[in-house]
Amino acid sequence: MSILLQVDFPYGGPWGDAMSEAMRGLAESIAGEPGLIWKIWTESPATGEAGGIYLFADRASAEAYLAMHTARLKSFGITPVNGKIFAVNEALSAIDRAPL
Repeated sequence: MSILLQVDFPYGGPWGDAMSEAMRGLAESIAGEPGLIWKIWTESPATGEAGGIYLFADRASAEAYLAMHTARLKSFGITPVNGKIFAVNEALSAIDRAPL
């Protein structure tokens, strides 16, 4: 069963292309995280938030990543970090074309 992790936190930018340039190394590092299948990066300049939606192969990997990522963000002075873990209903998600 796939596990979805949703994370968001306050973020003051950069946004868009500048964010892509600034976070490229981090994105490459995240790509190597154990159990990670994919990540969708999220950003909202209007609300001053960023984060991501992650799909992991198992709950243990998602929990370990959330703990590590929360600690990393807090070390940068970013709080609060909101994280939620969900089991994915793959049968229903497939009907609606989820990239599983």
